Amino acid sequence: MKRLTPACLLAAAFTASVFAAAPRTLTVDLAAPAKPISPELFGIFFEDLNYAADGGLYAELIQNRSFEYSPTEQAKWGPFSFWDLVKTGEGEGHLGLGNSRPVHVNNPHYLILTVTKPGTGVGLANRGFDQLPLEAGKAYEASFWAYQAYMGIMWGPGDQSKPMPVTVRLEAKDGSVLAEAKFTVSGRAWTKHTATLTPSRSDPEARFVLLAHDQGGLALDMVSLLPRDTFKGRANGLRRDLAQTIADLKPRFVRFPGGCLVHGTGIHAYYDWKDTVGPVEQRRAARNSWGYHQTMGLGYFEYFQFCADIGAIPLPVVTAGVCCQHAGHSPGRGQEGLPLEQMPAYIQDVLDLIEWANGPATSQWGAVRAAAGHPEPFGLKYLGVGNEDAITPDFKERFAMINAVLKEKHPEITVIGTSGPFASGEDFDQGWAFARELNLALVDEHYYVPPQWMWDNLARYDHYDRKGPKVYLGEYAAHEKDRRNTLRTAIAEAAHLTSLERNGDVVLLASYAPLLARRQHTQWHPDMIYFNATEVFPSLNYTVQKLFGHNMGDAALPVALEAGPAGAKLTASAVRDSVSGDLIVKIVNGEATAQPVALKLAGAKKLPATAQRTVFGGADADVVNTDGAPPAVAPVTETVPLSADFTYEAPANSLTIFRISNL
Repeated sequence: MKRLTPACLLAAAFTASVFAAAPRTLTVDLAAPAKPISPELFGIFFEDLNYAADGGLYAELIQNRSFEYSPTEQAKWGPFSFWDLVKTGEGEGHLGLGNSRPVHVNNPHYLILTVTKPGTGVGLANRGFDQLPLEAGKAYEASFWAYQAYMGIMWGPGDQSKPMPVTVRLEAKDGSVLAEAKFTVSGRAWTKHTATLTPSRSDPEARFVLLAHDQGGLALDMVSLLPRDTFKGRANGLRRDLAQTIADLKPRFVRFPGGCLVHGTGIHAYYDWKDTVGPVEQRRAARNSWGYHQTMGLGYFEYFQFCADIGAIPLPVVTAGVCCQHAGHSPGRGQEGLPLEQMPAYIQDVLDLIEWANGPATSQWGAVRAAAGHPEPFGLKYLGVGNEDAITPDFKERFAMINAVLKEKHPEITVIGTSGPFASGEDFDQGWAFARELNLALVDEHYYVPPQWMWDNLARYDHYDRKGPKVYLGEYAAHEKDRRNTLRTAIAEAAHLTSLERNGDVVLLASYAPLLARRQHTQWHPDMIYFNATEVFPSLNYTVQKLFGHNMGDAALPVALEAGPAGAKLTASAVRDSVSGDLIVKIVNGEATAQPVALKLAGAKKLPATAQRTVFGGADADVVNTDGAPPAVAPVTETVPLSADFTYEAPANSLTIFRISNL
């Protein structure tokens, strides 16, 4: 008997494992008419949750810069939270709170720094959000608003014509000075003071220090430190590395600012876009719905500007004239409607938003946009009205009022309705029935589900009415029981995305949620992108979203996958990109073993010799990315031979993308 060598034994075992099961045939019909699908299908949803804005995407490094923190946000917080009194060279003084003559009515509190003995300086210091990281040689824009309350002793003699000398410093953790600037503050008019500071060396745990150097009282507000190196170099801009990570997804649209956030904390405390535009010192800060503080430094202008910078369509969401059904600490019973006599004014605010976004620079609200630096219209075309609302008579009445006015005055704006927080149930059914009654163009569906649900529901949209309202899948994610971002969830989402592509004529928009989460300040898991003060940690789910964002099409081709064993986790889609002319075939295998697929490109008149193949997957579906380490699983792209009929082994727990040029 002939003895097999170890190499032959290994090859035989490999062949047996690969082809133990007969390949399932996957046919892509290249000769069939392509079905136009949404070219805007994959986008992102930004909600100020998990410190996504302040302490996150917004580049401001100072925490509680305007002394508006409150126990209503967190029980231990107050106006002086995250500020320390600094006394140098035997100086003495204290901090007080003022509200009698604020910088602006929307910014009601300010700090009174009282210096009783100047020493070498008395003032305050801030260490940012967990830490204040500084890089050597990088420019930082420091600023503060101030007026001179008095000089000398408050109720005694003093030379009021004498200015107050002030120093702003960036200090290392050991107290050494990294950069500083000198100022003088004089007069009782609020004045903004600015300087560019460039640290002499890096320090991940620096602090910002402002010192006064004479006896007297100094009013301070809007104490700020922003890196000059923001995304696209925008003033009052976005943290560059985090914004670039989002931009790298190539999202076609951005939904903002929520989510549940738009409801605010009650019927008269909703998120008002007008409070978020104009000079930052005039914006109205608010308690975040998720239990922390919003400065509104990242406001509607910055959201729209970010969309323009990354080539994405803006998709703002406003309330439907009702608050959340869980408001007022009354889960399921908290929904209230704005009094009907107040609805015309509220609807006017919505109309003003459209004018602000799209109106000429000569219009009332277009002029506000232009004054901020964007004279050209932003091109708003979608508007979400409501979010996960209980479909009650109060909701219906107010939504219908808003929709009727928008339909009359702005038929060019697509209004997006809502169908509650789940993939089925009473609110879902009633939301869809109401949308059909009003003949809405789009309905916002949300669902957070186990990974298996996504495999079980690959045909969910196959039978949706093509003549009725279309779908915006505004929030979705696959959730493990322990809420980790596993490869299993990422691959389940990839499978679901292929079903969205196949049904891209009825599902027009889709966005994973939530987008961002700051480590140690996370209210919701899982999330797509994690970060801390200095690093960004994309999840495996992010990689799937990026692969789909980079491999979109605008027409779907018929695909036929041969039936397999009951419950088998194998699916596919095929799309054309009219811009590049490429055919893009995606195969998703959710099984724990490799699955052979006989891929047939039927009706091809001429094929290129090679294709680009990208494979993302791994043997262990339970793996997750670890902060600061290389990704647990990374996509691999290579050029492979191509024929009209070939067998491909789809690896375990994988997404494979074949990109074929000029086909």
